[in-house]
Amino acid sequence: MGPTNEGDPADARTEEAGPEAGPPAPEPAPPADPEQVLSVVGWRLHPGTLREEAPDPDELRRIRDGLTGKLDTALDNRSRARLLSLRSVASRVLGDLDDAVADARLAVTYAEATGELRRTALARARLAEVLRWRGEHAEADRLFAEANSSELPDRLRALLHEHAGRSCFDQGRLTEACLHFERALDLRQGEDGPLNARTVVALDAVAERAANGGFGPAPRSREQVLGTPRYPVATFDEEQQLWGYADADGELVIGHRYAEAQPFSEGLAWVRRPEASRWALIDTTGAALIEANNGYRAVGRFSEGLSWVSMDGKGRWMAVDQMNIVKIPPGYEEARPFRNGLAAVRQNGGWGAVDRTGTVVVPTRYHGLGTSLADGRHLDGFTSDGLAVVELAGRRGVVDRSGRVVVAPAYPTLVVHPVAFLITTESGRWGALDRRGEPLIDPVHRGRAEVTAEIDRLLTDASPVL
Repeated sequence: MGPTNEGDPADARTEEAGPEAGPPAPEPAPPADPEQVLSVVGWRLHPGTLREEAPDPDELRRIRDGLTGKLDTALDNRSRARLLSLRSVASRVLGDLDDAVADARLAVTYAEATGELRRTALARARLAEVLRWRGEHAEADRLFAEANSSELPDRLRALLHEHAGRSCFDQGRLTEACLHFERALDLRQGEDGPLNARTVVALDAVAERAANGGFGPAPRSREQVLGTPRYPVATFDEEQQLWGYADADGELVIGHRYAEAQPFSEGLAWVRRPEASRWALIDTTGAALIEANNGYRAVGRFSEGLSWVSMDGKGRWMAVDQMNIVKIPPGYEEARPFRNGLAAVRQNGGWGAVDRTGTVVVPTRYHGLGTSLADGRHLDGFTSDGLAVVELAGRRGVVDRSGRVVVAPAYPTLVVHPVAFLITTESGRWGALDRRGEPLIDPVHRGRAEVTAEIDRLLTDASPVL
């Protein structure tokens, strides 16, 4: 499965020996680090259950004891999240599922406290795999889906799809399992030999089971796995020239009575009647929570419990909750929806960011705040890791959720990669910085793909054990 290093690509470090006074005395070999030993365990995948088996249970127990020893001295959230979740892996394969689930749940708590996307994804995935072994598939499937963010490295995303596919296999959802296995292979583009080999085993197991009982129920959507509510969808009546809302089956649930109708978000939607110049807020039954006479001529969708609204439709944006309580007073020329607790705002011509209390966390001094991701998407704000690209005088840098400058605005182009920052020089050559803003790959490459391939090679030994 690969080593358990969960950090960024490491810098190579060498040490030069000092002058010798005589023949060095032999030193005892240091004890093997249990994390590294666990990373090279030769797991066997049972062809019938698609569960890992340890070739040497006694060695796995020694690894678990070693992880316990490291936990005794680990004080920070990052270390405890990592060690607890790895110990849960060892306990799971040894069959101690109660111990495994207790460790895994505690690991998720520590990981979430770090605010780090990859660390939290790993902890959730390891908990999901324990729950899968316990037969608690609904929670396991939800955790796999929650963990699998497009902001993660492709190698980790592939691993998450593979394990989600195994959970579907357990439930007889064989078509859905195959879709997960296919997605895992697509993410790795056929270049991951161990994944290819495990997939062959998994597909053989699927074929054998399907021959006896068929492929099972139709695949679920991600929203169904997560239990996300299916809100009514806006529908237009051509004869009346008015908008209403229909449910997932196409049945009209809110009549055609609006001149304008925004999509539902968090169970709420802004609508405007033909006779009104101002917007009202309704719930999924059509009941008004905020009446049009409150005077909002411009409104934005609800996100993380707040909506930006403007009385004149031109500026002085403020944030209100669904009870029409002002949470952030007016004063912004533009405002973007909240994402990961922060919203991009423009004031006096400059962009910055505020939190949900209205506290300015990034000063409004930048010419732009919007984040380009390596997968081609663009965010009007911060990533799940709390990073945003800012622009100053045509140069781009990075700030974090506290407003700290991680990378000074100095690059014509800056793209957020799952483990790095891709940058260009004035000559258009591509390179990369690590997540601390330090040089990682010299800017000598002609294209971005060459840099991402180089980063992938640096991460060859960082495929985590699930």
